[in-house]
Amino acid sequence: MLTILRNLAFYPLFYAVSVLLVVASLAVLPFGIGPLRRVVSAWSAWHRWCVRRLLGIRIVVEGELPCGEALIAVKHESFFEAIDMPRLLGFPTVFAKRELFAIPGWGYSARAYGLVPVARDAGAKALREMIALARLRVGEGRPLVIFPEGTRVPHGTRAPLQSGFAGIYKLLKLPVVPIAVDSGPLYHRQWKRAGTITYRVGETIPAGLPREAIEARVEAAINSLNDTG
Repeated sequence: MLTILRNLAFYPLFYAVSVLLVVASLAVLPFGIGPLRRVVSAWSAWHRWCVRRLLGIRIVVEGELPCGEALIAVKHESFFEAIDMPRLLGFPTVFAKRELFAIPGWGYSARAYGLVPVARDAGAKALREMIALARLRVGEGRPLVIFPEGTRVPHGTRAPLQSGFAGIYKLLKLPVVPIAVDSGPLYHRQWKRAGTITYRVGETIPAGLPREAIEARVEAAINSLNDTG
């Protein structure tokens, strides 16, 4: 019963305020990236507050979060980590599925914020444009985040990395910081449950490794919380 009550509080409150913040993000666009960044940060912080206070989920970070230029590869089990990235990393640029940019209002603000749209069937020209945009954001000192599995994966499942991940890694010539997260059992369900979600920051992987090596190391690191239950 407590789980049901928590969810009945979470859904209307989180999404009602989210709609207002999307409208606010559109309203501040003429004033530059600074106000937009504050709105996005407020949205992510509001989500974190709702997760903690309404759903009863504790959030733990194991290891040191990255600073400096790096490609941050994050396990993807639910919408939790996608929404939480600005709260976790400050001012991230995220590789996001192109389809998400079709969401009314949100998609327009996402482009202005600096997210990088990813088309899985993109040709060489689209890939070059995507890499150029990513390099621009790195030059601004922003964390660069990718979900290398390409979509949400159930907890305990090892999904193959998308083929584009190795190409992005090679072209950007950046070290990779893998981050595991175990949000699936609590958050990726209709009735979200109380408990603990853990981020585990893995060892930095240097740039320039062969495709087989980088994929194997990233896959092992982002699934490390699966291995420990």
